Amino acid sequence: MRYQGRIYRPPSEAESYILQATIGCSWNKCTYCDMYRDKEFAVRPLEESLADINAAGRATGRSVQKVFVADGDALVLEVEHWRELLTACKKAFPNLRRVSCYAMASNVLQKTPAELAELRELGLELLYIGPESGDDPTLKRIAKGSTFEEHVTAAQRAHAAGMKLSVIFLLGAGGVERSAEHARASAELLTAMDPRFASALTLTVVPGTPIARAEEKGLFTLPDIPTTLRELHTIVAHAAPTDAIFRTNHASNRLPIAGRLPRDRDDILAAIDAALAGDVPLRPEWLRGL
Repeated sequence: MRYQGRIYRPPSEAESYILQATIGCSWNKCTYCDMYRDKEFAVRPLEESLADINAAGRATGRSVQKVFVADGDALVLEVEHWRELLTACKKAFPNLRRVSCYAMASNVLQKTPAELAELRELGLELLYIGPESGDDPTLKRIAKGSTFEEHVTAAQRAHAAGMKLSVIFLLGAGGVERSAEHARASAELLTAMDPRFASALTLTVVPGTPIARAEEKGLFTLPDIPTTLRELHTIVAHAAPTDAIFRTNHASNRLPIAGRLPRDRDDILAAIDAALAGDVPLRPEWLRGL
């Protein structure tokens, strides 16, 4: 398959066929992110994407059960473009169970309810949305591009279309000064968005990013390990989705945990408390990654 630059996908898409339908991220302004800074956003020609789908279908068609459409916010594609991609995927992969992609709240809000419903009917089942925080001052500082309420509205539209959501929060994103507000508001947003899946990652300050330059100037201070664990504790303690699979299995995290919220809340909190007490070993720094 043909890919341009580094390719990223969620941990749960490890066995998926990755179709790079866009190059980079149409927003690409988040202060902490360097995933697509080496790319200029572009939509790959539809003919190229269809050719890749057909080639993958000939090579491993029956073994493909999941397709992840990259890059950063592929939902930005026009509905007509998505229609061609999803129709081709159904034809090329007879055992296909779902198609997913990264999305921003703004991508969802740019689609009409009817358009979202059509995409779901064609097979786009799961959207990965990373608000990173529910705290509006933090959202503004990290240049996320959408507010708490806009994320809630986007989630409601996706739910109405029959789509599932995987929502991502970023421990440490509020810095030292807004750590508590960031954690509590993130719990509130997780509740309001009511996703099927939820996860927490841990902020890594990457050299060359705007947040790294802010750190160098003393304008941002990354919380220490106990503080980020307490943020995780707050999110788990206060989030009340209907029934969300919650994970911290991303390589950036120091404490990998998994369970369901709210069902397994007490067990997850006990694991975090044990880590804070030093009774559970944390992932060593050399094993952490982006």
